[in-house]
Amino acid sequence: MKFIADFHIHSPHSRAVSKDMTLENLDNWARIKGIQVMGTGDFTHPAWFSELKTKLDLAEQGLYKLRGSSFEATRFLLTVEISSIYKKNGKVRKIHNLIFAPSLEIVGKINRELNLIGNIKSDGRPILGLDSKDLLKLVLNISPDCLLIPAHAWTPWFSIFGSMSGFDSIEECFDEYAKYIYAIETGLSSDPAMNWRLSALDKITLISNSDSHSLRKIGREANIFDANLSYIGIAEAIKNPRGDNKMLDTIEFFPEEGKYHYDGHSAHQIRYSPEETKKHQGICFSCGRSVTVGVMSRVEKLADRPVGFHPNSAVSYKSLVPLEEIIAEALGLAGVHSKAVNENYQNMIGVFGNEFKILLEASIEEIEKASKPEIAEGIRRVRERKLRIEPGYDGEFGKVKIFEKDELKKRFKAEKHASLFCSSMGVELP
Repeated sequence: MKFIADFHIHSPHSRAVSKDMTLENLDNWARIKGIQVMGTGDFTHPAWFSELKTKLDLAEQGLYKLRGSSFEATRFLLTVEISSIYKKNGKVRKIHNLIFAPSLEIVGKINRELNLIGNIKSDGRPILGLDSKDLLKLVLNISPDCLLIPAHAWTPWFSIFGSMSGFDSIEECFDEYAKYIYAIETGLSSDPAMNWRLSALDKITLISNSDSHSLRKIGREANIFDANLSYIGIAEAIKNPRGDNKMLDTIEFFPEEGKYHYDGHSAHQIRYSPEETKKHQGICFSCGRSVTVGVMSRVEKLADRPVGFHPNSAVSYKSLVPLEEIIAEALGLAGVHSKAVNENYQNMIGVFGNEFKILLEASIEEIEKASKPEIAEGIRRVRERKLRIEPGYDGEFGKVKIFEKDELKKRFKAEKHASLFCSSMGVELP
């Protein structure tokens, strides 16, 4: 069965997360986006775990759906992100890891063990003074079917390869337990092509998730499977993407849009490419402090292959811009939070069924008939990677530009003149 999954999100019990991230709303918005399997996020938080037990029923092995919902309802897979802060090899490490669990019973056992180690009540993404290796050992001892996947693996501050507190290899982080790491999450600021430059990752599956804190952000990165719709089917596809259960593609942000792609210092609006960082010796020329070293520089440091290298066994990927962002730019609007954007978005969802069908499957001709020529053109350019992006840096998202400056003004002006001319001639525009 072919389906799309987004495993990494957060509940209302995590910091800086919308209170609208309820199970009911996630079920609804997953269908709007075209996602069949959602991670629950935050299963260690007592209040959220209580909701999961109360509101979810088992659908397929290891997958749940809202109690009383239809067969077509969104499936939920039990997940959590844990922040581990500890000292190893003489350096303080700050690593975020995802855990997948195959049942609510297993989650209960994990929660009881972690509650003895630290405070899992304070936040949906708990902070524990627990070595990543020991975390992996703990969950595998409870169930060998659990998965641990390093989250947003290149983010400077909180990841396995992060420039500020990470490691140079999976083995350095997990020691003898490295053999149980089957995948890493690439994060918004890197894509598979960047990760392919490391031969050490050839046997590691690259997954992508939204890490969403709000409903509209779910699915901004995701995974496409052709697998048995079950926990084991998904786990086997992650462990061996070319097996009977397959992982077909990942859906990616353009990595330049991620907020840690380049190096820099946001306080003084200093953005450096890796070459510029070397030129300035890693120093902000405005204040003399060290810049935050981003993902591109970190990949460059650890890579043993040139840009453009493509492993034969690699899972392919598709780079997208969220539909609301395309609509906003096509309409000449500064942001997505407007009535016009919402109306066009909802109309298109009504025609095509969900956002991923629009972005990935619908023909440009079909899109143009159902929306506006500018929106269809925007989607065509994204598919063809014909866009400009000011790279993100030091916590600042990159800025995507699909249309050239003043291009839309000229287009709208021409349309207005055509409309006036046809009106004066008593002719209706098609």
